[in-house]
Amino acid sequence: MNRRTFLQAVAATAAFGAARPNISLAADAKPALLGGKPVHTGGWVSWPQWRPEWEAKIMEVYRSRKWFRLSGPNVPEFEEAWAKMIGAKKALACASGTTSLIIGLNVMDVDAGDEVITSPYTFIATYNAILNRKALPVFADTNPETLTMCPKSLESRITERTKAIMPVHIYGMPCDMDAINPIAKKHKLAVVEDACQAWLAEYKGRKCGTLGDVGGFSFQESKHIPSGEGGVVTSMSEELIDKCNSYHNCGRACGTNKGTGSFTRGDNYRMTQFQAALLLQQFDKLKKETAIRQGNADHLRANLGKIPGIKPVRLPENSKPSWHLCAFLYDAEQFNGLSRNNFLKALSAEGVPCSSPYREQYYDGLLDEAINSRGYKRLWPAERLKAYRDSFQELKGNKQACETMFAFGQNMLLADRKDLDQIGEAIRKIQKHSAELAKA
Repeated sequence: MNRRTFLQAVAATAAFGAARPNISLAADAKPALLGGKPVHTGGWVSWPQWRPEWEAKIMEVYRSRKWFRLSGPNVPEFEEAWAKMIGAKKALACASGTTSLIIGLNVMDVDAGDEVITSPYTFIATYNAILNRKALPVFADTNPETLTMCPKSLESRITERTKAIMPVHIYGMPCDMDAINPIAKKHKLAVVEDACQAWLAEYKGRKCGTLGDVGGFSFQESKHIPSGEGGVVTSMSEELIDKCNSYHNCGRACGTNKGTGSFTRGDNYRMTQFQAALLLQQFDKLKKETAIRQGNADHLRANLGKIPGIKPVRLPENSKPSWHLCAFLYDAEQFNGLSRNNFLKALSAEGVPCSSPYREQYYDGLLDEAINSRGYKRLWPAERLKAYRDSFQELKGNKQACETMFAFGQNMLLADRKDLDQIGEAIRKIQKHSAELAKA
């Protein structure tokens, strides 16, 4: 089950059992997977959400007949508001989170035959954005305690072709940018932040998306501030965002990126007025719910961290994650050898949806298809592509992360504390009966 499927499954359970009382652990200690009653039967917060008061603005856009990015006020208004909210110099709205990364890579001059160092523990769009530029996604290892890029593995991946580093603030957990940025500066590499899951996440007093040269965010349906699809590029450089604007708007001149007409290579990655109008109305909701998620995640991490075999993911000092997923590490030895996957099944049976969204997806065929393509064989010698493929075996930290991690969806962090406490009850119940579950 991937991250999006997992989040959809969590949302689908929202109405289940809403009228039924929750059943405490004391009522029936037998695990639901072995025929007992589930700990939690009340459902979870559904996602995405709709507010009736948003409808008037959306209908206003429809009736205006100004739907295109350049014909209405909503997109530039959203860009200005987003930049102000996260403390960026400027922002550019675009079609998706994926396109935000493609645009960022383009303006940082990542081109065919270049290499970009990134995290293997991420949604596949990170890989695809790099492949879109006909560049090679080279993987730094994952720190299995943080699930983010291990800075200590960065310099060993740098070659004469390395053009940029793309750290991924996965699940809204900031990377250790104070360790990453000096390496980039030392080797004159661009930093393109994949902040697609990190809206309002903070690292040492600054928001993700303002910590590198450019950052990219996503507003896909599962995200904390959704518009179906949509994205935004942010930067502390007005000149870079003007270049982003030109590229995403068919190469047209923009601001400091001067020219006449369509003077540079570009594409069409524009956001519509509908998307911007919907997003603008969710700012206060995003701020309020981010604070709720952060408080509930702190509560959940403190409680579950007391259970042997359940370890909260480690965070950088002075950081505030936005918690797209709330992640933990599982030790099967503390559960009588109950496998992580069977633990997840047992927990889901207790009415607590959970998942381990990412696997070692560099073995899924996507990268094999790329490096065996005619284009990549033209761009890299055979020995480099072989060494690149062989290097996947070195990603021991990422392998460990994929095998031990599990998480709860962001909408579960909007629940009442009593519901969150039932997550701990369910895990303790499973641990008590883990020997039986391991044999089932």
